[in-house]
This record gives sequence, structure tokens and C-alpha cells, in this order.
Amino acid sequence: MTHPRSSSPASLFAVALLDEFVRLGVRDVVLSPGSRSQALALAAAEFEEAGRIRLRVRIDERGAGFLALGLAVETSAPVLVITTSGTAVANLHPAVLEAHHSGVPLIVVTADRPVALRGIGSNQTTEQPGIFGDAVRATLDVMAPTGAPGELAVAATIAGDAMTAAGTSVLTPGPVHLNIAFSEPLSAIVPVPDAREAVTYAAPGLTGDPLPVFQMPGTVVVAGHGAGPVAESTARALGAPLLAEVSSGAHFGPNLVVAYRELLSAIDFGDRVERVIVFGHPTLSREIPALIQRPDVATVVVRSTTADDYNPGHAVATFADAIRVTGEPDNSSAGRAWLGRWVTTSRALLEQHDAPAVELAISSTPADQAAFSRQVMAGLRAPVTRRSLVEAVWRMTWPHDRLVLGASRLIREADRVVPGKKISVHANRGLAGIDGTIATATGIALASQALEGQAAAGITRVLLGDLTLLHDAGSLLFGVGEPRPRLQVIVGNDGGGTIFDSLEVAASAPSGPLDRVMLTAQNVSIESLAAAYGWEYRRIANRGELDAGLTASDAPTIIEVPLAR
Repeated sequence: MTHPRSSSPASLFAVALLDEFVRLGVRDVVLSPGSRSQALALAAAEFEEAGRIRLRVRIDERGAGFLALGLAVETSAPVLVITTSGTAVANLHPAVLEAHHSGVPLIVVTADRPVALRGIGSNQTTEQPGIFGDAVRATLDVMAPTGAPGELAVAATIAGDAMTAAGTSVLTPGPVHLNIAFSEPLSAIVPVPDAREAVTYAAPGLTGDPLPVFQMPGTVVVAGHGAGPVAESTARALGAPLLAEVSSGAHFGPNLVVAYRELLSAIDFGDRVERVIVFGHPTLSREIPALIQRPDVATVVVRSTTADDYNPGHAVATFADAIRVTGEPDNSSAGRAWLGRWVTTSRALLEQHDAPAVELAISSTPADQAAFSRQVMAGLRAPVTRRSLVEAVWRMTWPHDRLVLGASRLIREADRVVPGKKISVHANRGLAGIDGTIATATGIALASQALEGQAAAGITRVLLGDLTLLHDAGSLLFGVGEPRPRLQVIVGNDGGGTIFDSLEVAASAPSGPLDRVMLTAQNVSIESLAAAYGWEYRRIANRGELDAGLTASDAPTIIEVPLAR
């Protein structure tokens, strides 16, 4: 391509960099505006105009980082997030940490002052290289382009190095920091080159030889966050109970044991476990790490694309990139009884405790029929509980939908009670923070609906607590002119951080100081918040309104569900 004489080295470099990223498989770019990054931003706008990328613009860098994270989670491909210098870079740190601990390929491209302006008190300048520490797979600090011969080839090389580090690292996929200094003049309009032969990005996988695993008595399979369906198929191949967290991707199948917490604590269940095979990253219970730390239990952890191998109490002796089940499931009476007792007892524990009496429903006596009708009506008018809320959201979500669970009491409630169902569930469980939950869900919704087509795609629901909503309220703002996803934000509003009521200290500390510093009570008008950001708003007042209130719509919708503390 030819460049106008007014083209700046900064713009030429930015275009060459983005051109190579796109050739290597990048399709999504998120940016927040800023002066020092204008060459990158204007180049991205030109690439969007040419139809070569999908661009999202956000005013808040923290939200932008988590939006990019959600896009990368759904597409399984690296996503660029572009910011200016200074505090803008620091605001990306929470998303970078989550990407690091979850193994998500995120490429952070930050603009910086030239080296000569660093360390002299120049405006919006801090020490950006190394700001993310060990949380990034690589830090590439690029000197300011000057227009020297060969710089555009260097830009392409840098893009390739960043893609390699983010997606095919010898460790795990994860974030990369590309810090680029820019000198004046910062930008000029540069034509976007024609698309070159593209490389199809392939998500990496662990490549070690599978570890042979034989069927043996007393085995359970644990599926933590991100385990995937391999955990379910392994449990079936072994004839073993499957203890699968709700965001594991394995919370389905005939071997699923939903009430695993209760059974791990019960006589003749947890105390008879002899071997644990772990997939993914368990985070939702204390019973699982306690089981693994028992000296009489042998544990095999199948490595995943997270930053750290799961190893509670440093008690795990065996790690493998993959396992291969040898032999057939134990079909002896003892083997069938081991699995059957876990599954049937779990199902019995989960039976609806507040359902209308069945004997009244089938009775022909008018008095019994009237009593049954009163029970049904009372149930419909009853306040929504956390259990009824998570059950309704789970019931209304189908395989073509997406479900995102925020870090609150609700994900734990779902993990305790929802039955097996093969649906797409995500949660930011790398660090289990409340940061960026709405932004992450927005990224997942946008990516899924772009990949499948708006007409064919399902809806994305995000279920969270009120503090998680307020912590990321800025992510309710969409870019003007950008697609608005089919997204429901379902807020269980109990007026503050009631999850801390479950801490041991709640039983001994005075309620006044505990509420002051832990509950962080709030009385925000969520309806007004929805109106301010242009979202539809619904309020579900009782259980009878749940299914209708959760019905999908095309417009982004906030659904408020009052809950008792």
C-alpha cells in the first residue's frame, strides 16, 4: 500500500501492528480513548470501517479489560484491549489477574511516553513495563517508532511474539503486555491495507502423554470451574460419582451428585472415598479441599489452562496433562452400589421441600382439592428465595443460551441445588472477585451473538448480587452505535454484602460494627439506574412472577429480585 506524506511513524506502526494481529487471528478489539494511544485508536477505527475487526469502545478501562476477557472466553481466541498511558494501564490490572489465573488469552496494548520522558515527572507517565508483574506471560516494551527502515516488519514480528506468548505459552494461555512508546506527531490517517492470507487461530491444548487410570473402589471425580465435559465422560467410564461444580462445564449426566457437600460430610460416603480425580479449578466448597488433604486419600489432578496447579495443602502427589481410562466400569454389585448410593441419596436430598402435598393433588375429596389449591396459591404469592431464584434461572436457560454467575451467595446456592443440565455456564473464578462481572457477561453475549448470528443466538443471563452490580455499574453503558446484546442482568437484591453473614465471625462479632464494615448496606434505586443507562427494567415480587419475568427479550434488561437477608 502507499501512504500519504503526512503519515506519522506512530500511525504507520499502529496500522502494521494491527494488520499482523488480524492476519494471525485477532477479530475483536476493545479500547478506551486517550491522547497517547490515538494512533492505535484511529487505526482500529479504520480497521473496523474496512470490516476487518469488531471494535468496542468503553470509557472505563477496568470495564474494557473485562469486556475483552468475556470476548476471549467465548471465542477462545486472543482479544486486544488498547489504552492510553498512566492510571489507564493500572485500571486493567483486575482483568489481567483474572485472565492470568483463568488461562484466558488477553493482549493488553498500552501506549507510553518515549524513554526520554520517563522518570522526569512528565504528565501521565509512570513505570508501565512490569506493572503487571508475573501475571503476564510476557512484557514487550517497544521503543517509539521513528520511521526508520524495517520498523513495519518489526511491528509484525512483535504482533507474532505477543500472539505466541498469549496463546501457545509453554506454561498456559494468558495475558500479554505490549507497551508501545509513541512520540509526536502521534497520528495521521493511514489507509488500511487489503486483507492478506489469514492464519486461523487454534486454541492450544496440553500435550503430555495421558496417564493410565484404572477403575478402583472408592473413586470420585471432581469437576471444578472450567473442567469441561471430559470430567463427565471420565466419571462414566470409571463408574464413579461426579462431584461437579455449577460452572465446571460438567454439571450434567447420570453420575452427577449435586448434594456432594452433604454426602462428603456423611458417614459411609465421604469417609469411604479412597481416590479423587480432579479436573478444573474447584472453588465453591470447603469439603473438596478438606477431602484431598486427608492422608488416606490419593489424588490425581488433571492439569488445566489455569496459572497454578490445584494443590490444596500441597497434598496432591500426582499431576497429569490428561488421563486415559483403562478397563471397563466396575459392574459388580459393590461397584454399582458405590455409584448408585451417591446418586440416589443426592436426589432424595434435593427433593422440593416446599412443594404442595401430592396426596392432596390426587385426592377426589373437595376439601383436599381446595387445600391443594390454597397451597399452590400460597406458593405463587410467597417471596422469592435464593433457591427458587437460582432454580428458575436454571430452568429458563437452554443450550443455545449463556449463563454467567457472579461471585455472590447465588452461585453457591446454584451449586448446591440445581440439577444436571448441559448448558454453557461461566463465572470469573480465577480469583473469584466481583470485578467486571457485567462487562464479562457483555463480552460473552456479544461474541456468542456475533458468531451464531443475532437471530439464531440465545440470550445471555448474568445472575449476581446487588453489590456486584453496583461495583460494575459503569459497564451498563454501551458504545453509541455499537450492537446491543440480548442480555439479562438478574440482580438478587438483599441490600448489601450478606455473603459475609456466613463467616465464622458473624456468630461472635457485634452486629453493629459487622454491618458497618462488612454488610456495606445500600439502598440504590436499581430502576433509576436502569433508566439512566437506557436498559429495560423488571421487578419480580414473588415466585409466581419468576418464569414470566425471566422470559427473554431483545433489549438489554435489568431484572431486580428482592431477597431477604
